[in-house]
Amino acid sequence: MDIIFFIVIGGLWGSFANVCIYRLPINKNIALGRSYCTNCKKKISWFDNIPVLSYLILRSKCRNCRKKISFQYFLVELLSILNFTVIYLLFGITLTTILLIILSLAFLIIFFIDLKHYIIPNSITYPMMILGFIKSFDPNLNSIFPNYINSLIGGIFGYAMIWSIIYFYKQIKKKDGMGLGDAKLFAVIGFWFGWISIPFIIFLSSIIALIYVLPDLLKNSKKMSSQIPFGPFIIIGTIFYLVFQDYFVQLI
Repeated sequence: MDIIFFIVIGGLWGSFANVCIYRLPINKNIALGRSYCTNCKKKISWFDNIPVLSYLILRSKCRNCRKKISFQYFLVELLSILNFTVIYLLFGITLTTILLIILSLAFLIIFFIDLKHYIIPNSITYPMMILGFIKSFDPNLNSIFPNYINSLIGGIFGYAMIWSIIYFYKQIKKKDGMGLGDAKLFAVIGFWFGWISIPFIIFLSSIIALIYVLPDLLKNSKKMSSQIPFGPFIIIGTIFYLVFQDYFVQLI
């Protein structure tokens, strides 16, 4: 029964993530009013707002105007369910599970906002920095989390590394490269997983981003200086680091 509970709440929080993904970039209050169709503006009834199932039952169309509903809504809810379920299966009903679920939800929101709008909201990164540091004072958490000293160093190191890259790139190229949102996201990662995670995740995210843009570079449809949303690659790199953490640490 526990796994059913995590599937259900994963879907519900995935639905909330969709609200954040839509409303945060346009500075709209995420707690104000029910969800509505972005085309006809009619409020969505509760029975048309059941995570995953409503999308399938309605065949990805609004009941009122028949406008196609973006696949993103379905995908975000599905990924949220997957995140909640996998974290529960790995860590059980523990404080570590609760913390990782919160972080996974924040990552999900950041991923899709940055992918579309090229921004990483401070309203997500700042609370995650604070929570990442506060939780490091609990010595009984899973070993994937650092102590408060490594957490503090990690947060500062994560931000400073990306800030320095941004600064020197601007001095050389006379234009902006990465954004400070990326630096704040790395600060989040540093606070949550310690300074040791930062070099690996910078390397992994850069390689993944290069693989992503390589076909466009070969076709000359993009240049090395073309803007890409780096936040999603940072998040994917973080997931790779956590999965293979023991292997990476052994390399040191």
